[in-house]
Amino acid sequence: MKGARKTVACLGGGLVGGGWAARFSQAGMDATVYDPAPDAPEKIRGVLENARRARRNLHPDWPEDFGEVRFAASVAEACAGAVFAQESAPERESLKTKLLAEADSVLPPEVVIASSTSGLRPTRLQAGMRRRPERLCVGHPFVPVYLLPLVEVCGGEKTAAETTAAAERFYREDCGMRPLVVRREIDGFVADRLMEALWREALWLARDDIATAEEIDDAVRFGCGLRWSFMGTFLAFRLGGGKDGMRHFLRQFGPALKLPWTKLTDVPELTDELVEKIVRQSDAQAGGMGADELERLRDECLTAVMKALRVPDFGAGRFLNERERAARRRESFPRDWSAPLILRRVRVPPEWIDYNGHMNESRYLQAASDASDALLRMLGADAEYAAGGRTFFTAETHLRHLAEAFAGDLIRAETRVVDGDEKRLHVFHRLQKADGEGWTTAATAEHMLLHVDARAGKAVPADGALARNMRRLLSAQSALPRPEGIGAKVGRR
Repeated sequence: MKGARKTVACLGGGLVGGGWAARFSQAGMDATVYDPAPDAPEKIRGVLENARRARRNLHPDWPEDFGEVRFAASVAEACAGAVFAQESAPERESLKTKLLAEADSVLPPEVVIASSTSGLRPTRLQAGMRRRPERLCVGHPFVPVYLLPLVEVCGGEKTAAETTAAAERFYREDCGMRPLVVRREIDGFVADRLMEALWREALWLARDDIATAEEIDDAVRFGCGLRWSFMGTFLAFRLGGGKDGMRHFLRQFGPALKLPWTKLTDVPELTDELVEKIVRQSDAQAGGMGADELERLRDECLTAVMKALRVPDFGAGRFLNERERAARRRESFPRDWSAPLILRRVRVPPEWIDYNGHMNESRYLQAASDASDALLRMLGADAEYAAGGRTFFTAETHLRHLAEAFAGDLIRAETRVVDGDEKRLHVFHRLQKADGEGWTTAATAEHMLLHVDARAGKAVPADGALARNMRRLLSAQSALPRPEGIGAKVGRR
């Protein structure tokens, strides 16, 4: 029999508290939320919907066995039956200490209480706890809590080692997060101190009219921010030192920290002891990877991040999409349509490779689909044409897999139109890979494309220039022999 769900008390239901409720729910736990604001339930329901949408995008194949999110009228009601308590009240010390003291008075002694504070020291937050101050620690998340995995765990003067260990284990094992245990209590912990340094410098740049808010953000999101998303500061700067790594980087660029161009001139002295400490930690972080290997890894991660941003069409993704649209405007097509058309060439990227080490079958379909799109652009049915409400839909597809393709292989599509009329095109692609001496057929893809009125939801005849180009292509390729494998059924040789 399936066991009972764990219940977590969420004390505070704003943006952070609602995010925690979503995180706990998606981890299969129930969350009981206490927030005296009358509109808190409505706001949290909006956060939960955003969290569900993000979860489906990130893990479309995961079951949605979510825990229940309930609302309580008091701290005691929220804490009833809880195995963990997460406080997320507004960042006011007096409010937090009062709330934490109340939770301490009603929770069983073994239950850890974590505060979502972004900068208040846990020692001060423990001041009002009379029963078990040693069970309080900081559990500082990042918005959106349901999506970003980092949570900083920090104890105060009275926090027991067992408390931080239990919180770290809960966040990692029960919540699927990436805990960072802060070694010593400090204002702002780790991540906020880094963000605060950048924020202070950004404010100076804006105040002194060096750059606008948007330009300052662009400096991050089109530059260092893309690298930071997967390498952080130290590993990225290690690559700045070339073959000699962090030691050379500190020797070359360390003195620049003393230059007066920055507002943040209070920097640590780069003593031999500090240099050796950073070099030793950087070597451990690199895990034995040399500069060449790290550079390749950096480039693969960077291209993956930039390509992923193309889907929401934002930041570096919009930049790539704009370049792609500009390239499409310069696209040229064969003038002779009487031979098979070479309209698409692509190098197999790493993400097209599956667990067998070769190109996944879905990517053959993508390569063929991209070739069909190129064919339609050649005929005049491009994105601008589709914006008018008429376009082509694929009604039927058949793939044959004949040879393996691997990361880095050059693939081209040899395209034929074997039949059609003013409403349909019967298209046949031969996907070939370069083998050093020529081209080997790796797969064939057969499609039936229908010209449709997307608004009416039915097939309609093409007209104008598109219809003329369709007739020209059908006439030009009518004398070509039928391609081998056309009309094949699954399992028939």
